[in-house]
Amino acid sequence: MSIAFSFIIPVYNRPDEIQELLESFKSLEGDFLYEIVIVEDGSDISSEAIVKAFQSHLNIAYYYKPNSGPGDSRNFGMRKAKGNYFIILDSDCILPTSYLKAVDNSLTHDFVDCFGGPDTAHESFSNLQKAINFSMTSFITTGGIRGKKGSVDKFQPRSFNMGLSKQAFEASHGFGKIHPGEDPDLSIRLWKLGFKTKLIPEAFVYHKRRISWEKFYTQVHKFGLVRPILNLWHPESKKITYWFPALFSAGLLCAIGLSFFKIKIFLIAYLLYFVVAFILALVSSKSLGVAILVIPAIMIQFFGYGYGFLRSTWAVSVLGKKPEIQFPKLFF
Repeated sequence: MSIAFSFIIPVYNRPDEIQELLESFKSLEGDFLYEIVIVEDGSDISSEAIVKAFQSHLNIAYYYKPNSGPGDSRNFGMRKAKGNYFIILDSDCILPTSYLKAVDNSLTHDFVDCFGGPDTAHESFSNLQKAINFSMTSFITTGGIRGKKGSVDKFQPRSFNMGLSKQAFEASHGFGKIHPGEDPDLSIRLWKLGFKTKLIPEAFVYHKRRISWEKFYTQVHKFGLVRPILNLWHPESKKITYWFPALFSAGLLCAIGLSFFKIKIFLIAYLLYFVVAFILALVSSKSLGVAILVIPAIMIQFFGYGYGFLRSTWAVSVLGKKPEIQFPKLFF
């Protein structure tokens, strides 16, 4: 099958991000024909002028629609696209020059209807962005589920960097109304329909993450809220590993409490874990500032996700509450 790529990029009030992303398209290696579909999701700050400035260099289609969330905006873009294979990106990503060559080479030799690629930090990113990137992608924190290794079970592509064939989109009807969590939900539904997914390690993006400590906590807390809902919808996807952040956080609190009674072995174990994280971050980033910030980043990630997971588990699994009513901000 001849692959014709369409990049689908929803944007909401982020014209500066779109400019950086489109600049990176101009440097892509390889002689590929592709289109870029920008979907303005009800923004108050329009990206249209930025897009128009690139239309003489890139094949871009621009659409404005009322705000309905990123999942529905991606579906909108895929319905408008002319290609037969969609590549979905977040607006806060930047492409390396080899990105499309890596995707095309992988799909040519081993075609799948859905792929995902990892994210990493660019050298120009702030120390905070690099620390959060380490916390979100390191094997010692997330176990490789965001692309640091081939698979924990089956690889679930994430929608910041995700490919989807037109056939798979039409069969699955694309993303659902939940956010976050729309990407693992789609992956599971694709498996049930018989489609395969895979990781393309070389197809990474620089993920800028417009983030602060407060925004990071909100993000991971929502991730925790969503997982029990996905487990409810797809019981076969339940895994004990989803409990780890909550157990880690509870264990740390217990270890601190026991240290007041001179039982310090558990607290020492946690300190050793953070020392290992510090060393790994220092080696990978070559920055003392990044390595120091990794410690609070990990704690915020585990406590935020763990608390959200326990809240949602209690509400939807124990009390039987309807997710859309209990957590309306997770649905569009």
